[in-house]
Amino acid sequence: MIPLIKSTFFHEKDTKEELCKFIKSAKKLSMDKVTFDFEEAFSKYQGRKYSVFYNSGSSANLALIQALINMKRLKQGDNIGFSALTWATNLMPLLQLGLNPIPIDVSLTNLNVTSEELKKVLLKNKIKCLFITNLLGFCGDIDKISKICKDKGIIFIEDNCESLGSVCNGKKLGNFGLASTFSFFVGHHISTIEGGMVCTDDKELYDDLIMVRAHGWTRNVSKDKKESLMKKYTVDNFHDIYTFYVVSYNFRPTEINSFLGLHQLIYLDKMNGIRQSNFKLFSEHVAKNPDFCQLDVSHMDFVCNFAYPLISKNAKMLDHYKKKFQGNCEIRPIVGGSMLEQPFFKEYLESKNIAFDCPNSKKIHENGFYFPNNPELTEDEKNLLIGLLKK
Repeated sequence: MIPLIKSTFFHEKDTKEELCKFIKSAKKLSMDKVTFDFEEAFSKYQGRKYSVFYNSGSSANLALIQALINMKRLKQGDNIGFSALTWATNLMPLLQLGLNPIPIDVSLTNLNVTSEELKKVLLKNKIKCLFITNLLGFCGDIDKISKICKDKGIIFIEDNCESLGSVCNGKKLGNFGLASTFSFFVGHHISTIEGGMVCTDDKELYDDLIMVRAHGWTRNVSKDKKESLMKKYTVDNFHDIYTFYVVSYNFRPTEINSFLGLHQLIYLDKMNGIRQSNFKLFSEHVAKNPDFCQLDVSHMDFVCNFAYPLISKNAKMLDHYKKKFQGNCEIRPIVGGSMLEQPFFKEYLESKNIAFDCPNSKKIHENGFYFPNNPELTEDEKNLLIGLLKK
């Protein structure tokens, strides 16, 4: 049985040995200097000015939306467009924070929101913000999406938790909008066991993201931000350390998570290269089987896919291939599937007496699954997977 994830970390034995040495020698394990070093290193890798590390990718999503509300760039009741095919904690913060989520259907050829699908939604809905998911290492015509948002004054943010390292038109995914979120959960491109990041070039947003991470206080924010808040609320130096300026959470990571992030960044390009090579190999064989809907990511420069999606033409074919794969390798539904099919969102829509139609997302939800594409697949395992892809 080929698992989706073989190891907690790439080069696991060495990583665990280095982690043990770090824990024994570290003077502090709560968030401190190693976290700031990891944020700086990740910003350099991603090509963004600022990064803020959180205890999970889901927390990163919630923190980003909360920060935008705290800054009054969003407010309760605003319409927020989101990818209908996504993970639950891309959508849940919108509900939790009193925003109106507007699902946008995806393309069957790349599993992501395209400019055409966005335009369809904009004909019927005025949206304040677009929060798309770059699913499974892929994207739609994200450059066109970014331009539409810029022209219409729509805040554009990316959930890039599944696409770390993917490139479109010379730009890394996660760099097309105001900000982007990342996940370092086990099985994603790098693992800190649990962990997530928000990246942005916006200094004001960066300071607010830091405050949202830890209690709304001004520790770790820039000097000018700290002084402006103290002056605005007439707070002295003594009371500032326990003054909570904005609605916030405790989403702090530990130095352990940050150490792991720094260590795994060393291997990221190597792992991503293997994933892309595997993706191309599997795609060659999927193209020979007419039972599957065909992906088209020819608009992308680099595809860092971490699980390969298969969408069968109908339910009968899905059942056939599920039985064929099960027992040989681990398979799962494609991410969280269509959010319109999930109980929590169905109940929300019923309570509001709202109906949406996202047929492509529903088809993927009902007729799709994904199988492993991890950097530790052996040649024998890849050959087994190729055999399973045959008609």
